[in-house]
Amino acid sequence: MKFKELTDEQWEFIKPLLPPSANTGRPRAEDRRTVNAILYILKTGCSWIDLPSKYGDDVTAWRRLKRWEQQSVWKNIMDTLVGRGYSTGILKVDTLSIDSSTVSAKKGVS
Repeated sequence: MKFKELTDEQWEFIKPLLPPSANTGRPRAEDRRTVNAILYILKTGCSWIDLPSKYGDDVTAWRRLKRWEQQSVWKNIMDTLVGRGYSTGILKVDTLSIDSSTVSAKKGVS
């Protein structure tokens, strides 16, 4: 499976949606590299320990994924993408579908 990193256009879209770096303390690992690390793990399914070194420290990427999840950064990015899709006409309510599973209940079982 070939992993494609963020394009410049994709990066410019999400960059302003990320939390700002702290003004004090140690500088934060580069956001684009870290986001690419997170996307690599999610796309390939490899374990964090097997993250290629070009994406930086695996623990840093894992912590950033979790912290930004708690801060709703990923939800904000998704909401912004969906909003852009609606405003540009790429997404329409009548063409959306959600992946789901249906399991029938056993009759007579309580």
